Amino acid sequence: MDFLSKLSNNNNREWFNDNKSIYQEAHQHLILFADELLAIMNSHDQIETPNGKKSLFRIYRDVRFSKDKTPYQTHFSGGFRRATSFLRGGYYFRIQPGNSIIAGGFWAPNSEDLKHIRAQIAQDDEPLREIINDKKTNSYFGGLEGEQVKTAPKGFSNGHPSIDLLRYKQLILTHHFSDKEVIDNGFVKKVNTGFKHMRPFFDYMSDILTTDLNGAPLL
Repeated sequence: MDFLSKLSNNNNREWFNDNKSIYQEAHQHLILFADELLAIMNSHDQIETPNGKKSLFRIYRDVRFSKDKTPYQTHFSGGFRRATSFLRGGYYFRIQPGNSIIAGGFWAPNSEDLKHIRAQIAQDDEPLREIINDKKTNSYFGGLEGEQVKTAPKGFSNGHPSIDLLRYKQLILTHHFSDKEVIDNGFVKKVNTGFKHMRPFFDYMSDILTTDLNGAPLL
């Protein structure tokens, strides 16, 4: 956290190279965190990501097509993908002073999956509403997030009773952590608990993505 705070105020290659050893030490701590989290996650879910290091995203930014030319991310982040075609959804974590989060869901579903999700929701939106409106779930995540189309997606009218859900192009759950929580020794367990809270949502989405509108298996 200390390294990231300093990096945000010195986001240039000269400073980074002068503090490369501090970055490497911080990065190693992150690998250990991700390894421990992965081991705990695999005790109750099936994760495709082979190890903690493989779960981490690069700190180096791709600035080729960006107006922002700062060379480094000012956060550490990583993600786990669930294993097999039957378990859908992905887990994400970000460590950043003042803006640490976990998130999970569907960031960029392909067009066929998104079309199928919308068809399932249009047919019966009650199961999804029960999950996202559950008192504990709503209190922890604060509702469904993600980019939405401005009007109605193709094939649906603005007057559809499920239009508030059908507009989503992404379906994501997010929870924020304080800096105090992040540096606490029990943080990895808190992240694991947060990811477990996502499971009803993931289980529902996995079910509708692997069955047709009559509930028959597609795989």
